[in-house]
Amino acid sequence: MSGNKPVVIKKVKKVIGGGHHGGAWKVAYADFVTAMMAFFLLMWLINTTSPEQKRGIADYFAPASVSRSSQGSDGLLGGTAFQEDGARASGSNRQIDEELSETRRTKSGAGTDGEATAANEPSEEALAQALANRKDAATRSAETSLRQALQAMPDFAELSKHVIVDQTPEGIRIQLIDQDNRAMFSGSSADPLPRTEHLLETVAKVVSQLPNRITIAGHTDSTPPGRSGYSNWDLSADRANASRRILEKAGLDADRIYQVSGKGDREPLYPDDPDLPANRRLSIVLLDEAPVMPEDHGL
Repeated sequence: MSGNKPVVIKKVKKVIGGGHHGGAWKVAYADFVTAMMAFFLLMWLINTTSPEQKRGIADYFAPASVSRSSQGSDGLLGGTAFQEDGARASGSNRQIDEELSETRRTKSGAGTDGEATAANEPSEEALAQALANRKDAATRSAETSLRQALQAMPDFAELSKHVIVDQTPEGIRIQLIDQDNRAMFSGSSADPLPRTEHLLETVAKVVSQLPNRITIAGHTDSTPPGRSGYSNWDLSADRANASRRILEKAGLDADRIYQVSGKGDREPLYPDDPDLPANRRLSIVLLDEAPVMPEDHGL
């Protein structure tokens, strides 16, 4: 009977390989599709936005700490911006020019918006007042820097009695005055004493860093010089010219000097006491000139 048993053959199917690997490829494909969609969306936005909208987006993402002003750095005249163009321009001209250009762009408008924008433009008086305010601010800043520089002189305590810094309609004025028993010039001559030369050299170092043009005027008291044919007019003019030579020798550009004059005893510092020694003085004025307007500044 044993020989009649059926033969059973068992087939085992072996699977070699990975089989199903999950959905990792789907994630990669989805990332690729998303990136392509974002790319084409960006291209569409760039094509449909106006230049003004692009500038607005750029300004929104610009760092808040970035400044486009032309302010100076720390130092003797830190915080005061002056152009390197010379003595005939105010320190705030570049910024004023930019604002005027922006005003003109806004006024011109785009398409039919120009007429609506023109109604909102500032008046000529308002613009002039804005320019005047900026000029006054620059002048005050220059005066503060000048005072600080003079006070930083090692022997300023001794020489401070000879110096007066004030504002005039013409600009910042530096007056070097005589004191009792402490004259700036030898007798009734135009020969400066050593302390006068030192003071003028210090003034030259300070004003050389400012852009303004300069006037120099000599003044005397009412006492005649005591020399035949030589008046207070001659003496004041000679002292002013001698001071000019010292300033130029100390480094002041000769092109910065706009005027040298002698006023004699016609403009006393103390009109009620014309013989007072303080009436003998030098006046150095940094001219307060108006900012240079662009040629096409019409409103």
